[in-house]
Order: sequence, then structure tokens, then C-alpha cells
Amino acid sequence: MSSMRVFTGKNVFVDGSLKPATILVATATGKITDIFEGARDRTSFPDVDDASWTDAGDRFILPGLVDAHVHLNEPGRTDWEGFWTGTRAAASGGVTTVVDMPLNSIPPTTTVANLEEKRAAAKGQCWTDVAFWGGVVPGNQAHLRPLIDAGVKGFKCFLIESGVDEFPCVNESDLRLAMDQLKDTSTVLCFHAELDKHGHPPPTTDPTAYSTFLASRPEQLEVDAIALITSLHAQYPALRLHIVHLSAATALPLVRAAKAAGLPLTVETCFHYLCLDAGAIPAGRPEFKCCPPVRGPANRDALWAALRAGTLDCVVSDHSPCVASLKRLADGDIMRAWGGISTLGLGLSLLWTEARRRGVGVERVVEWCAGRTAEHAGLAGRKGALRVGLDADLVVWDPDAEFTVTRESLNFKNKLTPYEGLTLRGRVEQTYLRGQLVYDRAAGGFEGLRPVGLLL
Repeated sequence: MSSMRVFTGKNVFVDGSLKPATILVATATGKITDIFEGARDRTSFPDVDDASWTDAGDRFILPGLVDAHVHLNEPGRTDWEGFWTGTRAAASGGVTTVVDMPLNSIPPTTTVANLEEKRAAAKGQCWTDVAFWGGVVPGNQAHLRPLIDAGVKGFKCFLIESGVDEFPCVNESDLRLAMDQLKDTSTVLCFHAELDKHGHPPPTTDPTAYSTFLASRPEQLEVDAIALITSLHAQYPALRLHIVHLSAATALPLVRAAKAAGLPLTVETCFHYLCLDAGAIPAGRPEFKCCPPVRGPANRDALWAALRAGTLDCVVSDHSPCVASLKRLADGDIMRAWGGISTLGLGLSLLWTEARRRGVGVERVVEWCAGRTAEHAGLAGRKGALRVGLDADLVVWDPDAEFTVTRESLNFKNKLTPYEGLTLRGRVEQTYLRGQLVYDRAAGGFEGLRPVGLLL
């Protein structure tokens, strides 16, 4: 067997654009060793056997995506999702690295001991590489530096109740204690940015109407949270801060102002905020519920404009599944249903379908879902691009293929998604992790393959 693999094609994403290129990968390390201009044939590399050669032809070869916001929920809520099913779903959608959120598992990732418990549960189960966020909760500030030393990529906190008792939200004094611990590190502190300053009472109108839920989480909650975050940021200007899943366009001026002032603030949004429209959500469909909520078409257009302008930095799934009973499909009660949208495996196709309509090229999509997410998670020296020295995480992608989302086609554990029935453009044909095939659509997906993911 050859000691190298070759990937070649007419549309390889190198240096920010698609071009004919050939990539050499050392099988021993899984690293890219050379990239040559032009699509080459086997005569160029006579010592490489047929089994180690992938010619994508006209299809695209893209870097594997880095999904920096995923809830894998194991251990503790493994009936919601798990490392095996979640990472398989990710690999089927061209994601080669996921960064697992610190909550919804039991225990949450708020101490080194809890992190080790989560890593033990993940061992041998991962079809993608997996990194971990730590959590900031009241009273755990002494655990933050040990968690950095143990390898977490950063921290997440909530400014509003998280929905699970074991991960309470923080107040301003909790934040100051945490920021004092983190201020002279290179880590990042991420915020679920909703803050209910006025204690909005839940609406008493129809609980199955999406408009009822939307009224219960107004944009002002995000605006107030980001005002607090940027005010604190001015007092800790060296600390990297990040807003997760921004949905409210009215908060964008605060983000622009912070960035214009030179603060190291980054912001993500999600596939669902860029692809769904609150006005088109039928009554009694809790699978569309997430926090903060999907909003209207004008808001969606403003998010797209902010993404194109660089005000928003990246796009993630916030894959947040649960068991079917918690979604309350029987009575359609959106107000009492678990909030979270399941997306793993669909994000690249969702974003590409919408991007094409808006005249946005695949170059920007890759930037938002691979390059920028790798930077955010501190993985840019290893992931997010096709470059010599980086892991050979590659996706063979057909940009023109169309498919309809069916329940049977979903690879995550609980097969509930608002995207069922949609026809999407762009399909993953193969996914390679460090040069090793981990998903092959034409050969049945995962048949004959094995999980080779590492815990980063």
C-alpha cells in the first residue's frame, strides 16, 4: 500500500477559490504534504496505487466544515443525541470537526472531572474529530483555568435561563469573576445573548401559534444582552468575546460599534436564521422552535447583509435535539416544547440553496462554515482549509445535485427537523477525515467504514 493518498479535480478549493489542483496526503500523519496546480493523472504519481487515488472530476473538493456549535448531549441525555449518531450526521453533511457545547449532557462541562467523563463517553464513537467548549456557571470560576489547561477551546455562558437545571445562567457579578480569570489568556468567552431585564410574562394567546412564541422572545432581549456584553468588553478589551446564534438584526448596530472600537468580538448566526421565515411557520409545529427564535424575512435579509459585510463572522448549526415527547408534537404546544432545531448533515446544502438564490458564491459559504469557524474555535492551525501542513479533511461535493429531505435520510438520533420535505441543492458525495474515508453516499453512507475521529 502506498504511503500517500492523492486527491485531484478541476474544482479544488485552494487559497480562497476553486481551481484545478492536486493534493498529496501522507497516510501516516493524515496531513497535506503538497498541493500542485492543475488536475493530474496517475502517470504523475506512479508509486500511488489505485486504492489511494480520488479523482473528483468536475465535482468540488472543499475543506471539511468545522461546526463550532453542536449539542451532542452524551453522557446523561444520550437518548437525545450521542457521539456516534451526532458525528455520523455531521460527516454525512461534510462536517469533519464539531465543537461540543458544555450543556445538555449530564454532567455539564464545567469542571475538568466532568470534561474527562465526557471524553470517556466519546472514546471510540466519533466519525468526526470532536473538540469541547467549557461552561461558565455561577461559582465555577476557579475551574476555568484548569479547563483551559485540559484543552477546552473556550467557554459558554447564558444570560437567560438555559432550559436545564444543571447549567444555570450568570449575572453581571458572575461574569466579572469569570472575566478576571480569563482576561490574560488567549481563550474565548461565548454568550447566549438574551437578557430579560423586564421579566416579560408569557403571552396568554394560542400556544400553538408561532407568533405567540415569537412575542415571548422579542428582539429587545438580544439587544439588552449585547449592550451588557459590549459594555463589559470595554472593561476587558484584551479578552476575546463571541456571541452565539445571533438572530435579531436590531442588535447589529451594537456589534458594528464594538468592532469599530477595535474590541475582539466575533458573532455567529445559524442556518435556520438564514433559511427560515417566521411568517411561513405553520401553527402547531414545535420542530421550528429555537431560542432565540426564527424571525421574519426583513430580519433574515438584514442577517445576510451583515454576513456579507463581515459584521457577522460565521455560520453554525446549533444542532440541539431532544426526544420526540419533549417536542410536544401531539398537542403542538410550541410554548411548552423543548427549543432546539436539528440540522446536522443538512447545513451546507441549506446554506448553499439559499446562497445561490442570493448570488453568493461557494467561496463565501466555505469561509463562513470552515475557515472562520476554525479560527473561532482555535483550530485554524489544523482545520478549516486545504493547505500544506493542515489535516487532510476534504469533502467531495456536487453543487448541482438536488435531493429532498426525508426522515429516512437523516442520520441524527431523533429524526425531527423543520427541513423535512424541503428540496435542497448541493450534496455531499464523500467525506474524508485526515485522508481517511468516513462517509460515501454512493456506497451506502457508512457501510464498511469505521469511526476514526479524535478528541482534540
